[in-house]
Amino acid sequence: MNGALTNPVVVYPLFAWGLAQMLKIAIHYWRCHEFSPRLLISAGGMPSSHSAFVCALAVAVALREGMDSSLFALALGLAGIVMYDATGVRRAAGHQATVLNQIVEELFQGHPISDRKLTELLGHTPTQVVVGAICGGFLTLFGMMLVWHGA
Repeated sequence: MNGALTNPVVVYPLFAWGLAQMLKIAIHYWRCHEFSPRLLISAGGMPSSHSAFVCALAVAVALREGMDSSLFALALGLAGIVMYDATGVRRAAGHQATVLNQIVEELFQGHPISDRKLTELLGHTPTQVVVGAICGGFLTLFGMMLVWHGA
């Protein structure tokens, strides 16, 4: 376990994920003037922590193993799939949840069939994915470069 905690291919993606999750809280506070710590463990929102994680992973692997390595190809493929899914399938599921919640609310006014609503914030806009990817990628690039150059 100690080796994993010093491995930049593990550390930087986890740090990028955590930073993106904390940025969600700050951005939400700035936009809505409401402190919402539950965003620390939520999916969706600005920036995409999934994108930050997989881009940090791809950059860390590229810097450590080289861009011509099979591991980098694997990390890059994973990043593409995760980011495509965040803007496609998961975002569509969130839109469907919004519509279903509205239908249930209107059809069963006064006689709810359930107290639970479907989760609506599942996916990301393309902008949220790009910002997450940039956060994770640059954080890892600059962090690993600083470590290598002894700064």
